[in-house]
Amino acid sequence: MIIPCIDLMGGKVVQLVQGREKALEGDSPLATLEKFSAFPQIQVIDLDAAMGSGANDEIVELLASRAVARIGGGVRTPERARRLIDQGAHRIIVGTAAFNQPVLEQIAAAVGPQRIIVALDSKGGKVVVKGWREATEVVAEDVLKHFEPYCSGFLCTYVDKEGMMQGTDLAWFRRLREKTTHEITAAGGIATLDDIRALALLHINAALGMAIYTGRLDLAELAQLTFS
Repeated sequence: MIIPCIDLMGGKVVQLVQGREKALEGDSPLATLEKFSAFPQIQVIDLDAAMGSGANDEIVELLASRAVARIGGGVRTPERARRLIDQGAHRIIVGTAAFNQPVLEQIAAAVGPQRIIVALDSKGGKVVVKGWREATEVVAEDVLKHFEPYCSGFLCTYVDKEGMMQGTDLAWFRRLREKTTHEITAAGGIATLDDIRALALLHINAALGMAIYTGRLDLAELAQLTFS
């Protein structure tokens, strides 16, 4: 499955390089959503909430009410998780809070593991948290099994190539696939149809950002792709 991404910062749709440098601003959130109408799901990340510098709650709620959306960014309490589901989120993405075991258990109890995607984002071989600004000593491949009881899937971003359109690390995704039968969604550096097809052969979804906002990949062509 191909999942277009809407990343929000300061009320605007943006794309960042490696989670730091803003590379571009897109159309309005609703106009962007309309462009993605042919796809079964979208991904919405509130970057301000992820970085602890604010929130885009009204936009997130609006998008969630109009599409099948997986929503993340600053989901660090069971209350916020429940609120996003109540606002219409199909699933929620939990990153930093997943590494606080009591909080993760509370979030899973609040919304159910089937509504949770755990984000395991890797930079320099280690999982990064707090908007990719803090490195842990954890290797993603080593913790997938630990998180399986609390979620129904994983969002795995190869941050080293995020927003750079230089290709992703297919070998890393192969290793991840070998460690879990849960759904995996790949992000970070995916820039060609070959990347998407290679991931599909591994039964891994592709979350797309920079490549579609810059026109490197054509939305109409992507929407016609089917995978067995």
